[in-house]
Amino acid sequence: MDFPFGEMITLVRRTVTGQDGDGNDVYGETLTDVSGAFDPAVGFERTQGMDQVESQPQVLLPAGTVVASVDAVIVRGLRFEVDGTANVWNSPFTGWAAGVAVPLKRVTG
Repeated sequence: MDFPFGEMITLVRRTVTGQDGDGNDVYGETLTDVSGAFDPAVGFERTQGMDQVESQPQVLLPAGTVVASVDAVIVRGLRFEVDGTANVWNSPFTGWAAGVAVPLKRVTG
């Protein structure tokens, strides 16, 4: 699906580039711009013992876009972590590939 009125979304793909001295994976990042749609959703504030704001938006990316759970996206100047599994949307009636819905999360504070 092409998004003729979509906005630019930067997909931050993380891949293992090596290991540190303790044997932990070290990740590198590759940035790829795609046209998509951003659903900002709503945020909520946690005030018990902390001052945090959490938002859980999602992006809709073109069909066939591969997104891993360790990836992130940058949209409207803000970085969001992928929160779960990207979901492929196909019509059960026509087979039309609507796109890939990606749940996101951002916690500040």
